[in-house]
Amino acid sequence: MLINFKLNGKDTSLDTDPMRRLLDVLREDYQLTSVKESCGEGECGACTVLLNDLPVTSCIINVIQVENGSVQTAEGISETPLGKLITDCYEETNAVQCGFCFPGFLVTTYHYLKQVADSDEAKIKSALSGNICRCTGYKKIIEAVQLACRKLVDQEHHHENV
Repeated sequence: MLINFKLNGKDTSLDTDPMRRLLDVLREDYQLTSVKESCGEGECGACTVLLNDLPVTSCIINVIQVENGSVQTAEGISETPLGKLITDCYEETNAVQCGFCFPGFLVTTYHYLKQVADSDEAKIKSALSGNICRCTGYKKIIEAVQLACRKLVDQEHHHENV
């Protein structure tokens, strides 16, 4: 079946089994290796992508569900100004160790900052609750998101004063 959708802002179509997992399509057909498989049950967040601007775990989404929709992966997000800011903040706070979970955290943080951008720790923890990291203990990850929130506020104030 021919599936049509936007992938990282570009129109694409793929003739494939509509029941294939989105995770497999992204990795195997598009070589988007930021989308990681860990649990395969939608619990860990390693395969998080944005589907129609909402974070979803691609390991439990069939590719037919993206028909005429939009998918953004960490590769696409990392090329945006906000994606670059998030990456810089995670790096600045040393929030990434092995890196396996980072793409999912990038996608989820991007969504959070586009929607809320509040540096409240409880809100950040809630927003990131679908992502698991086995290395860091989360403290530095929360610090990275808080730093990104502060930088966004600073940018907005700078633009208002220009």
